[in-house]
Amino acid sequence: MNRSRFSEEQKVSILEEIRSGKSRKEICSEDNISSQKILLWKRKYGETDVKEVWKLKALEDENTRMKRIIADHAMQIDILKAVNSKKW
Repeated sequence: MNRSRFSEEQKVSILEEIRSGKSRKEICSEDNISSQKILLWKRKYGETDVKEVWKLKALEDENTRMKRIIADHAMQIDILKAVNSKKW
C-alpha cells in the first residue's frame, strides 16, 4: 500500500482551511495537491476535526492491542484444552 505524504491530521487541517474560507485553488497550489485529492479527503473525513482524528487513532491502537490480547488468550485456552484432554 502506498504511503501518503500527508498524515491524517494534515489532511483534516487542510479541509479545515477550506471550511474557514480559503479557496481550493490557493490550497492546491500551496500544498501541491490536486483538487481531486481534496474531494477524496472531504468524502473520507467529512466534517471531522483534528481532535477527532487523534481520538480515532487512539481507539484503533487500543482495538489492535485488545485483538492481540484476545488472540493470545484463545491460544492459551486451546493449549490447556489439548493438555487436559490427554489421559495420563
